[in-house]
Amino acid sequence: MDYHKRSYGSFHGRVHLRGSSPMDASLVLTDITLEDYGRYKCEVIDGLEDGTVVVSLDLEGVVFPYFPRLGRYNLNFYDAERACRDQDATVASFDQLYDAWRGKLDWCNAGWLSDGSVQYPITTPREPCGGKNTVPGVRNYGLRDKEKNQYDVYCFTSHYKGRFYYLIHPSKLTYDEAVTACQKDGAQIAKVGQMYAAWKLLGYDRCDAGWLADGSVRYPISHPRRRCSPTEAAVRFSGFPDKKHKLYGVYCFKGHN
Repeated sequence: MDYHKRSYGSFHGRVHLRGSSPMDASLVLTDITLEDYGRYKCEVIDGLEDGTVVVSLDLEGVVFPYFPRLGRYNLNFYDAERACRDQDATVASFDQLYDAWRGKLDWCNAGWLSDGSVQYPITTPREPCGGKNTVPGVRNYGLRDKEKNQYDVYCFTSHYKGRFYYLIHPSKLTYDEAVTACQKDGAQIAKVGQMYAAWKLLGYDRCDAGWLADGSVRYPISHPRRRCSPTEAAVRFSGFPDKKHKLYGVYCFKGHN
């Protein structure tokens, strides 16, 4: 509005107009977050003349299905939002899930998406997943009641500022020992989203099962081999074991300030 500029909400302090010339209306976003993904509309008004353009901001990242210790189909939409946020992620959009399906994501459990719909991606049709004679695709349950209906969720995460690593430790750990071990190393126990980002975007590969912050045990394999995800690159899920079991290592995350 002439020389008056104002930014709101989560954009405050990290959005500005470049203004390299009197005709430059370029919008600059800094410190990009997962929530910044989406479409932006720019409208320029000059007297009686106006022009509008829509620009999409895409983020390189990874979509992953998620359910908590309670088991499958235990999240309403708001629980799903919290679950993704707790794992350093956001609820995936349809476009993000569709791109993941094109990248061969195949998962038979229905999950929430950011628009309130419930869908799931199938690349290999089979009886429990819509029938083996159906075509591959993203199955759509449509919009669901955000408070009453319960499903899994598809989360999206992207690059992070920090270091994800498997902690070398002389013995296997209980969950509480794992948390403490990371803290002693100047880090925090890693989140599920951080493991997926390291696996997908950095090619992280480790055949050791380790505790994560939500109490699950997983390990990331980028190079399939015997005894370590022999058929495909994947983040392998070993479940939510008793936290007192002294059977696993731990993955840690050290953030960059």
